[in-house]
Amino acid sequence: MRLAACGVASVATVVCLLLLTFKDFLHRLARRVELADIEATLTFAVISVIILPLLPNQNFGPPPLDVINPYKIWLMVVLIAGLNFLGYVLVKVLGNEHGLALTGILGGLVSSTAVTLSFSQRSRREPEMSSAFVLAIVIAWTIMFLRVVIMVGIINRALAASLAVALGCMALAGLLVCLALWRRRAHETGVVTAGANPFELGEAIKFGLLFGIVTIVAKAAEVYLGATGLYLAGAVAGATDVDAIALSMANRATTTPESIKIAAYTIVIAVISNTLVKAGMVAFMGAPAMRRTIVLVTLILFLAAAVGAWIA
Repeated sequence: MRLAACGVASVATVVCLLLLTFKDFLHRLARRVELADIEATLTFAVISVIILPLLPNQNFGPPPLDVINPYKIWLMVVLIAGLNFLGYVLVKVLGNEHGLALTGILGGLVSSTAVTLSFSQRSRREPEMSSAFVLAIVIAWTIMFLRVVIMVGIINRALAASLAVALGCMALAGLLVCLALWRRRAHETGVVTAGANPFELGEAIKFGLLFGIVTIVAKAAEVYLGATGLYLAGAVAGATDVDAIALSMANRATTTPESIKIAAYTIVIAVISNTLVKAGMVAFMGAPAMRRTIVLVTLILFLAAAVGAWIA
C-alpha cells in the first residue's frame, strides 16, 4: 500500500511540475479554444464512438453497383475528419501568424487549395512578394502529396507503397523547388486560419455524401468503361477533392487486391488533376511574375509524376 501511495504521489508531483512548466503555454492555448471547438469535438466523439458502431457493415444498391456500405462510408468520414483535425489543432496551438514556409506546411494539412487561392489573390496586391507566395504554395502542394500517401496507407498499405513512388517523386521535386525558393523571402510572414472545425457535423455529412457519390461513379465507370473509366473518374473527382477518390480507391483495392495498380494510377491522375486546377487558379488570379514561376513548377511536378509512374 505504501509503495502504491508513493507511486501515486510521484506521478502527481511530475504532473504538477509539468503543468507549472507549461503554465504560460496552456494559458495561451486556453485563450484560443472556443466553446464551439469543445462542442464540435464532443460531436465528433458521438459520431465516431456511438454512431459508427451502429451502422450496418454491408453493401446496398442494385448489382453490379452495390457498393454503398454505410459503415465504411462513415469510417472514411471519421478518418478524414481526424486528419483534418491535426492541421486544425496545429493552427490553434501555434496561432495564425507564421512565416510563409510554416504557413505552407500548415496550409497543406488544412487545405492546399485554400493556400493557393489566398496567396494568388494576395499577389495581386503585393507583386513584390510573388516568389515568397510561390514558396508557400509549393510547400502546401508538397505536403498534400505526402498527406495522400499517409491517408491511403491507413486503409491499404500495399496501395500506399505503390503510390509512394509516383507521389514521392512529386514530393521530392516539390521539395527541391522549395529549397531553390527558400533563400528569397522565407522571412516574410503570412496568415493561415484554422477555418471551420473539421468535426462540424454538417461538413462530415457533406464529405460522406461526396465519398458515396464518388464510390458509385468510380464503380459505374469501371463496370461500363473498364480501367479507362476509372482514370476518367479520377480526373473529374480530383479536380474538386482528392481525399474522396483516394479513400474510395483505397477501399476498392482492399476488396480487390489485384487492382492495386489501377487504383494507384487513378489516385495519381486525381492528384495531377487537382494540381492542374490549383495551377490554373494561380494563372488566372496571380501576379504575372507568380504565373511564370508556377507554370514552370507545375511542369516539373508533372515530369516527376511521369518518372515515378514509369519507375513503378
